[in-house]
Amino acid sequence: MGAHNALSPWETFFFLIGSSGAALTGLQFVVIALVAETEARTGTQELAAFGTPNIVHFCAVLLVSAILSAPWPGLSGPATAVGICGVIGIVYAMIVVRRARRTTNYKPVLEDWIWHAALPLTAYVVLALAAVALPRNAASALFAIAGSVLLLLFIGIHNAWDTVTYLAVGMRQSETPPSGSPPGQAQGK
Repeated sequence: MGAHNALSPWETFFFLIGSSGAALTGLQFVVIALVAETEARTGTQELAAFGTPNIVHFCAVLLVSAILSAPWPGLSGPATAVGICGVIGIVYAMIVVRRARRTTNYKPVLEDWIWHAALPLTAYVVLALAAVALPRNAASALFAIAGSVLLLLFIGIHNAWDTVTYLAVGMRQSETPPSGSPPGQAQGK
């Protein structure tokens, strides 16, 4: 099956997902600007572990969508490019885990480990494996790639929302402790 025949039915999907990834990358910059204007106790370690990965995930969605929207003469080219994205994503997911373990102002809870570590790692592993399968089984591989980029998009949306709500609600609660709590005691996320 030629690249055009395999990729053509996916044009609208990857255009929509790629555009969403690009738009959400811009919105994440707005979130980071708002964070910078708060008096939140966040440092570069927390930003590297919980903020920057959202940009990486959104950009991965945009990049994979662009790769699969290009007019390739065969499937080995996009398979290689998407596979490289998957492998780099796996390495990056492991770096994020290391960064999350080293944070000092915030200690991750189970939900953080799921959304910031396990799900992104899963998405990038599936992306890499689907890229390997793309030249031999394009139909199934494209569904797996689509699922991976959609998961990365939802991870980024969830994590950006989580950050905003933590800053809007959690940080205010830590500034005004509830009655019975010692002054300065921070509330959990």
